[in-house]
Amino acid sequence: MGFIKLKQNKRYNYKPRFYKGDGSPFAMKGKFDDDRSTLEASGGLKTRFFRAMNEYKNSEDKAVSKRVLIIISVLLLIFLFIIDFDLTIFF
Repeated sequence: MGFIKLKQNKRYNYKPRFYKGDGSPFAMKGKFDDDRSTLEASGGLKTRFFRAMNEYKNSEDKAVSKRVLIIISVLLLIFLFIIDFDLTIFF
C-alpha cells in the first residue's frame, strides 16, 4: 500500500546564526501586545467595543483624550467641508 501513502515533508532544524534573544526569532508579536487588553479575540463586537472604551477611560495618559478630541473635531470639519455644509448657522 505504498502508493496510497503521501510523501512526508522534510523537517529542517534551522537556527539563526547571530540571534541571541529569548524565544523564537520567527514568532510574530505586536509592539503593544503586553500593554493592551483589547487584543483578545473572544466576544462579539459589542464586547470588544466596551473593552476598548474601558481601556480608554482608565488610561493613565490624560493627553490621549485631548488628542482624540482634536482628531475627531478635525475629521468632522473635513467631512462637513466635503459635503458643503454651511457653518455660518452656528455664528
